[in-house]
Amino acid sequence: MGLLSRIGNVFRPDRLRREVDEELADHLACAAEEGRGPAEARRALGNAVRHREASMDIRMAGWLDALRSDVLFGIRQLRRRPVITAAAIVSLALAIGAVTSAFRLIDAALLRPLPVADPHSLFVITYSFVNDVTSKADEAESFSYPQFVELREAVKGKAELMVVSYSSRVDLTYGGDDAMERGYRQMVSGSHFRLMGLQPALGRLLSEADDKTPGGHPVAVISHDYWTRRFGQSPKAVGQTFRLGTVLYEIVGVLRPGYTGTETGVMTDFYIPAMQNADAIREPGWQWMRVWARLAPGAEVDPVRQALQASLTANRRERVKLWPADTPKEQLEQFVHSRLELRSAAAGVSSMQRNYRRPLWVLGAVVLLVLLIACTNVANLLTAQAAAREKEMALRVSIGAGRGRLVQLMLVECLLLAGSAAVLGGLFAWWSAPFVVRMINPPEIPARLHLPADWRVLGFSVLLALLVTVLFGMAPALRASGVKPASALKGGDDPHARRRLMNVLVAAQVAFCFLVHFVAGLFISSFERLSNQPTGFATNGVVLLETQVKGNFPANQRPQQNWEEIREKLRGVPGVQKVALSSFALMGSSSSSVAIRIPNRPPDTISPYLLGISRGWLDAMEIRLLSGRDFTLTDRWGAGKPDGPPVESRVIVNEAFARRYFDGQDPVGKSFETHLGKQNQLVRNEIVGYVRDARYRDLREPIRPTIYAPMGESGWGTFAVRTEEQGAVSQGAALRRIVSEARPEFRVVNVRMQADLVREQTLRERLLATLSLFFAAVALILAAVGLYGVLNYAVVQRRREIGIRIALGARSAHVARQVSGDVFVMLLVGSAFGLGAGLAGERFVESLLYEVKGTDLWRLATPALTLLGAALLAAIPPVFLATRTDPATALRNE
Repeated sequence: MGLLSRIGNVFRPDRLRREVDEELADHLACAAEEGRGPAEARRALGNAVRHREASMDIRMAGWLDALRSDVLFGIRQLRRRPVITAAAIVSLALAIGAVTSAFRLIDAALLRPLPVADPHSLFVITYSFVNDVTSKADEAESFSYPQFVELREAVKGKAELMVVSYSSRVDLTYGGDDAMERGYRQMVSGSHFRLMGLQPALGRLLSEADDKTPGGHPVAVISHDYWTRRFGQSPKAVGQTFRLGTVLYEIVGVLRPGYTGTETGVMTDFYIPAMQNADAIREPGWQWMRVWARLAPGAEVDPVRQALQASLTANRRERVKLWPADTPKEQLEQFVHSRLELRSAAAGVSSMQRNYRRPLWVLGAVVLLVLLIACTNVANLLTAQAAAREKEMALRVSIGAGRGRLVQLMLVECLLLAGSAAVLGGLFAWWSAPFVVRMINPPEIPARLHLPADWRVLGFSVLLALLVTVLFGMAPALRASGVKPASALKGGDDPHARRRLMNVLVAAQVAFCFLVHFVAGLFISSFERLSNQPTGFATNGVVLLETQVKGNFPANQRPQQNWEEIREKLRGVPGVQKVALSSFALMGSSSSSVAIRIPNRPPDTISPYLLGISRGWLDAMEIRLLSGRDFTLTDRWGAGKPDGPPVESRVIVNEAFARRYFDGQDPVGKSFETHLGKQNQLVRNEIVGYVRDARYRDLREPIRPTIYAPMGESGWGTFAVRTEEQGAVSQGAALRRIVSEARPEFRVVNVRMQADLVREQTLRERLLATLSLFFAAVALILAAVGLYGVLNYAVVQRRREIGIRIALGARSAHVARQVSGDVFVMLLVGSAFGLGAGLAGERFVESLLYEVKGTDLWRLATPALTLLGAALLAAIPPVFLATRTDPATALRNE
């Protein structure tokens, strides 16, 4: 009989049994036709039951039939104890759901390959540098276009290089409509889509011919997702035009679904040729793009890296020749001999990956600890229940059941628990993974991760269910299958051995829980420290209007006059208290720095931050002026002729500037020099103001020396509008209209709140603190349930002993110590192991902490006190039950 028929018969045993009975009846009928009597025919046939079983064994897969029987028996067993079953399933579901959710996030952000041809042959070029703020080695990936051209020539024949800019949010308009829309843009080489192996769904993609002349090919390709959202998949999208800045672009093609750009976490809407960034093409110091490499077939990584390294080193040797002669030799050496690397770009490259790689792995480790706590908890519950099944197992062994057969029976029951929990956990992961993504979304550039529930997630869930089954089911299964029939049938196995196993599991559970709470405490404290970090300026009630000019100014107008006119209009809006202008907002994504020279001092290794501001900006941001004065309309920031006398500029500096360059003394009246522009024109800067320190870009870094310069004649700027706090958010749209009405050639491209920019600085810490707090609460509940189960089991098993002790005069306190003593010893042992693991593992999360150390006494005491409180609460019901034991009833039951 074929295998498929034997498997099919497993699921139709009644039909198979009837067929076998009919065959046996046919044999008896044939014997009767031969003249034998019924009794003689049955004697000749032999044992009918044995024949029936042998025939059925031949016609069905025995192993599968045994498995089916175990499944049905396991279902009945789980239904017999609904409370324990529900507790086990819910606790496992939370843990499995958390692990699956973490896997979905880690897979989507860090592991899932790009949907392109041969993604594992894609690399991004990076180089090392010394961060002048932290003085630590770091890694960068930004290059200029001239550098790209040299690198491309260096590896010709070994690899093909392409330009891939950072994905940025831009504002665009379609046709004659002046209503602005937001989209995410990437500038790429003309060879980008060919090297990625991508095909169009409509029209054509960019080619090398589109990327030859700076600014000469204003064409764009849009993503399938954007085509669906913006055009409803209309074929008329190809040929449409949109205006980006002053350039009109034509849509020439639509990508096939799946590809959303090279930056994981950002879904790029449209792609334009890199040559469209015409201003930056010939600038060797304008680093605005990543350089990607696709290795040629058969090429090795190391020879390509060496060729690129030689090209980068030669390029930098030429560049440092233009540096000032007094530049420190160490700084020159670090720049020239920067090490180049080829990093795998199979899963894309993005700032989200850089910022959240370690946090995601740490959260993955935390949820694995929660899973281990849930598994030990369920293992304890099953171990306690095994006492009630000792006689059943003894009977099975007595009638010939092997140990492997009993292990299978128990593991099938555990698999049913894990499978049910995995289904519920999958539903939890389906909801929680997008929820976590929303938590790390800054309003400016929201993270958009593709989180499909495909074979990768399904395979992980199946493997996780099997792993969980082994983790919590193997120890109880081995113990139950090793029962001794004679001992069990006489009165049961040694309860002390079972309690020792449960106590060991309790210690492990406590250790895992302590570690989760220790890590959660570090993250929560870090978030609190960072959130309460002073910024040095007022944030509430400040509306930021990012504004730019649509085109060029008329010849008879000066930009600064127009900015001042708009500023006066905004100041007249009801509810507006103060209005000022800066190059860009504090704590945003933009920054600028400038190298300076202090007279009679060696060159510095760091470049102070630079920010252009208008008069009144310090007052609007409530940055305190310590001495000197604010800017006036006549103050300028500029550069003179290369061979002419230096231009005098007026600047304001902060306390960090004074500490670093003037020994903390009042710097007003002193001066320093800067070199600006393409030809390093000399500017002499007189310090006219001295202000308090204010955060510039990052809450985490030390406050750097900062120079505030007069706002120059620019085509863009950010208005800081201080309003009444209650109506700040609602006034954004009205303020946008005022700008357009005041000067039609100006447009507000973005409206933000200064408070939101500050809150975005703590997104990572908020994510870690919130999720670790949630998992710590889950771990604590699971640990408390486990402790309760062990104590309750101890009371039930020792009921006769407790009754005798009470009959002999034992006090309640003595009974409570006898019942809970072992468990509280395991609590101390587990806490000790958890503490050691926490201190040893602190270095893995140290880079995610802010001014927090795990060795602080309070950090160590909090998890211990929390666990002790949970243990006391869990011990109250069992201890109360033990102390209220009636000796007569206990002895009578025995």
